[in-house]
Amino acid sequence: MYNVMSPKAEEFISHEEILESLAYAQDNRNNRELIDKILDKAREKKGLSHREAAVLLDCELEDKNQEIYALAEQIKKDFYGNRIVMFAPLYLSNYCINGCEYCPYHLKNKHIARKKLTQEEIVKEVTALQDMGHKRLALEAGEDPVNNPIEYILECIKTIYGIKHKNGAIRRVNVNIAATTVENYQKLKEAGIGTYILFQETYNKESYEKLHPTGPKHDYAYHTEAMDRAMDGGIDDVGLGVLFGLNNYQYDFIGILMHAEHLEAYKGVGPHTISVPRLRRADDIDPDVFDNGISDEMFAKIVACIRIAVPYTGMIVSTRESQKCREKVLHLGISQISGASRTSVGGYAEPEPEEENSAQFDVSDNRTLDEVVKWLMEMGYVPSFCTACYREGRTGDRFMTLLKSGQIVNCCHPNALMTLKEYLEDYASEETCAVGNQLIEKELDVITNPKVKEKVIDYLANIHKGQRDFRF
Repeated sequence: MYNVMSPKAEEFISHEEILESLAYAQDNRNNRELIDKILDKAREKKGLSHREAAVLLDCELEDKNQEIYALAEQIKKDFYGNRIVMFAPLYLSNYCINGCEYCPYHLKNKHIARKKLTQEEIVKEVTALQDMGHKRLALEAGEDPVNNPIEYILECIKTIYGIKHKNGAIRRVNVNIAATTVENYQKLKEAGIGTYILFQETYNKESYEKLHPTGPKHDYAYHTEAMDRAMDGGIDDVGLGVLFGLNNYQYDFIGILMHAEHLEAYKGVGPHTISVPRLRRADDIDPDVFDNGISDEMFAKIVACIRIAVPYTGMIVSTRESQKCREKVLHLGISQISGASRTSVGGYAEPEPEEENSAQFDVSDNRTLDEVVKWLMEMGYVPSFCTACYREGRTGDRFMTLLKSGQIVNCCHPNALMTLKEYLEDYASEETCAVGNQLIEKELDVITNPKVKEKVIDYLANIHKGQRDFRF
């Protein structure tokens, strides 16, 4: 019953179609002629079907795998250049009524410290984040209609947007909360959110229901159809994600691509972002049961194949991954990363006491934002704190049209350089500042339009003099 245009989760994510695609990929994993044909199609940079991408993921031919990696890197450069968007998660509350077996926030966990930030605490946390240099946040909260009702989330968003400290300001708030109603999505839209993010965890309905035995998240269809409701509520940008390692990774790889195809076909615009978190150890979770089992090599290939299959989408990797792993996948398709993250409720303003652990998972990359920014620049990337498209109304299909035509680089690259200059002036260490200013001088030559380049040089000079928030 596979139907990409169906509003029903079990039809646009068809179990039978995924099984057939898995079998097709396995049968053709060494089919050189077919793989060449798929790669030729991919070079047109218009994407691949879930079945074609599954063949590439399963490919065992080493020379073809190297072609896959090279193509993924080229597509990333063609659509996103060398910019890497920076953000940080902000955990508002870990109260939750669900029974998710892989998450320490599950209702029966009595070890974890339950916390919920007050508005005063949010001011302190966000001020600390601003003082690092962050301009973009992803809000996280457990599902609890009593402790974390939509009114609380909306109040938090209003508070965050109202906090101005020195030259700091959060210019885009993305939201990662449980599936909700069209009415509540409308409220989030009116509050000025950027992207609504919701991880599927796994697209296998049987596994999903076993992993979520209690609580509202148990409802597979309601959860999986949330992005449709979010778009019905007026939210232009939505972010997909699966928790790789929770279920068969090939199954979920196909599932997330089918979801992207559904949004593109049924809603007219695909996902703004795709996140690729891997399962991590956490409090009160059995490590023998939940060990992600995916090697760094396979993880890198998953990233590369998603980039080829959905060339237009932003791809996110978090501090779940180590510096070494993040470095590898940056080349293969990642366009956004978090920096200096805390996965506990609180902890930015003051370190969380060990006895009050409220973290959702262990962080692998513990570097400061300044260290991450310097590391990126030394590899030739431009760390971007830009939020211009969101604030200029270049969202949803308007953003995707510009991106697919290649026109987005005419504003994104200059905006990245200007927001990086703000960071260097306001927050960077001397070493980072020296590396950054040298990089900006070099990257000015990437701007081919002489009038734009002249304006950027003028704006950069004004930023140095103390002015802020220039954008194209």
